[in-house]
Amino acid sequence: MSAQRARIGIIGAGAIGCVVGGLLARAGHDVTLVDPWPEHVEQIKSSGLRLSGSCGEHLVPVKALHLHELAQVREPFEAAFVAVKSYDTEWAAQMAADHLRQPDGVVVDFQNGINDHRVAAVAGRERTLGCVILISAGMYEPAHAIRTDRGSAAFKIGEHDGTDSPRARRLAEVMSEVAPASVTTNLWGERWSKLALNCMLNPLAGLSGLGTAEVRTDPVTRRIAAHLGGEVVRVGGALGQRVEPILGIPAARFAEAADAAAIETLGRDIAADAKSRSGGRPSMLQDVMKGRRTEIDHLNGLVAAEGRRIGVATPFNDAVVDAFHARPVGTLAAEPRNLEPVARLLG
Repeated sequence: MSAQRARIGIIGAGAIGCVVGGLLARAGHDVTLVDPWPEHVEQIKSSGLRLSGSCGEHLVPVKALHLHELAQVREPFEAAFVAVKSYDTEWAAQMAADHLRQPDGVVVDFQNGINDHRVAAVAGRERTLGCVILISAGMYEPAHAIRTDRGSAAFKIGEHDGTDSPRARRLAEVMSEVAPASVTTNLWGERWSKLALNCMLNPLAGLSGLGTAEVRTDPVTRRIAAHLGGEVVRVGGALGQRVEPILGIPAARFAEAADAAAIETLGRDIAADAKSRSGGRPSMLQDVMKGRRTEIDHLNGLVAAEGRRIGVATPFNDAVVDAFHARPVGTLAAEPRNLEPVARLLG
C-alpha cells in the first residue's frame, strides 16, 4: 500500500465510509465505494458525493458501485475496508477478500463492535488489520455525509498480535489524510475502549432521541452511561483485556465506580468537552430514525452475553438490550420515556 496513491475499496458506504472515502478520494487516492442502497449509489455516480460538517463543504467525484457491480472490477484493491453493520460482517468480509491484491493486500475491519476475529475467519488473519474509528458522522439523504466530530478524533490501527508492522504504519500514513492516525500495539484494548463508548452512548441515544452531547450532559443519562461503561470495562478486564482510556478517562475509574458518589463524579467527567460532539447523532439513533435494524446485539448484547459466560453481572447492559428487544424492528420511536426501565436501576 502506497501512501502516495493507494487503491482502496470501501464495502459499506454509510456515513463513516463516505466521509473517509470522500476525503481520501479528495486527497488523490483511488477510492471505490460499494453499497447496497440503490439511490445512494446512483446519485454519487451522477452528481458526486457531498461532504459537509466539520470537514468543510465539498462535492467529491468518487467511484461508486452497487453490490452486484463489484464483480466487474478487475484491478484488485491494496486495502479493502469492511465498513458495514456488524450483522453483515461475513458477507462483506468475503467480498473484500475476493477483490484483494495478492499477496500483500489487506482487509481492514472498519466497524463498531468486536468483529476482527470474524473478519479474519473469512479473509485470513495474515491479511487482516483492525482500525478503531473515533471520528463521527451522519447520513440522512443519499450521497450526502456529514462529519460531526470537532475534537481530536483519530484512527487507531493495529495488528491482531500487537506488532508494530510496516503495513499498519503505511495504512496509518494514508488515514492521517482524514484525521490523526497512529499504530496501536493494543488493538483489543482500543476495541474494548471504543466498545465501552458505543455501549454508553448508542443505546441511550437510540432509545431517547437525544444526541451525542445531550446523552453525555443530561444528569440521568450520563449516570446510566457511567454504569454501562463500568460493566463493559469489568467484562473486558475479566477477559484479560487492558482497556484503554474512554473519553480520556482511565478505564480503571469506570471499573471501580461502585457507589452513587463515584458514579456522579464519573458522570460529570463524561460530560466534559461534550460540546465537541454537539449536533452529532450516534449510529444507533440514526438506525432507529430510519426504521432499520440496530447493532444492539453486537454492542451491549455482546457485553451481556460475555458477562453471563464468565460470571460478571451486567444489569444496565441487560436492561438496554431488553428495551430494544421489546419492540419489533422498525417500530421503536425514540423518546425519553423509553429510558424509564433503565433509569429505575439507578435507585
